[in-house]
Amino acid sequence: RVRLVESGGASVQVGGSLNLTCVASGYTTNSRCFGWFHQAPGKERVGVAIIYTAGGRPVYSDSVKGRFTVSRDRAQTTLTLQMNSLKPEDTGMYFCASGSFPPSAFHANSGCPTSPDQRVYDYWGQGTQVTVSS
Repeated sequence: RVRLVESGGASVQVGGSLNLTCVASGYTTNSRCFGWFHQAPGKERVGVAIIYTAGGRPVYSDSVKGRFTVSRDRAQTTLTLQMNSLKPEDTGMYFCASGSFPPSAFHANSGCPTSPDQRVYDYWGQGTQVTVSS
């Protein structure tokens, strides 16, 4: 049974830092898009930091570039999001998601999709809440 379990969400002040963790189990890790999606209150879910397990550089949304860093362990079953210089607009639920994405599709798309496309991201965690206050 596939499971993605996030942890690490909390309430912090502006400028603070958090470290989110997603532990995946129950599937093979080859050629997968594996990443973090943010859903602010009343807004759609968007990808903020995504990696491709077969290689390549992580992809970040413009809103978090330079502040957030995504990394994974050697087994590619744990995904970590280091969040620095947090802003009020970073508030919301953070979801971990994973989906199989063949190398041919990766190259044709110039990377993993940053939209929460259910045709790609078929496994989701339950989310963890981040609240940034001034």
